[in-house]
Amino acid sequence: MWRFLLGFLVIQIVLFSVELLEPVQEAVILPWTSLLAQISAGLVTPFDEHVVASGKVLRDSVNGFAVSIEPGCNGVEAMIVLASAVLAFPASWLYRLKGLLYGLLGIQLLNLVRIISLFYLGQWNEAVFDWAHLYVWQALIMLDALVLFLIWIRLMPRRHSAAVRAS
Repeated sequence: MWRFLLGFLVIQIVLFSVELLEPVQEAVILPWTSLLAQISAGLVTPFDEHVVASGKVLRDSVNGFAVSIEPGCNGVEAMIVLASAVLAFPASWLYRLKGLLYGLLGIQLLNLVRIISLFYLGQWNEAVFDWAHLYVWQALIMLDALVLFLIWIRLMPRRHSAAVRAS
């Protein structure tokens, strides 16, 4: 237990430190965030042709309302927390890789729902947007990381989970 906790904390410190580096921001984080805006626009344009993405901004071309996907809203922090937990947990590297792949996909799918819902909430009611943005979605994204981690542990192959308990 202590080994997992220490590993989890060390990996988080390393990943959060790397994320903050300017070259990583420019080469990975900003392009990722722009991609999220593009995907969000692509998902809603069949239903709302006035939605456009420009860089990390999702905008309604008719009423001008826009949301900018900023750090903390791109799901990267939740992915770092999940990745730290998966990498620190005693499991085979293949199972860890599967956990990372499916977990990061799960976080980003929910994050797309978050971005799109906030885009429309903001057009409807600014107070509800602020509340949902600052409280509801922040908690749900981190809860998503926790739930995905727990599901990953629960689905761990029996032969491996018995070996983990024995150690």
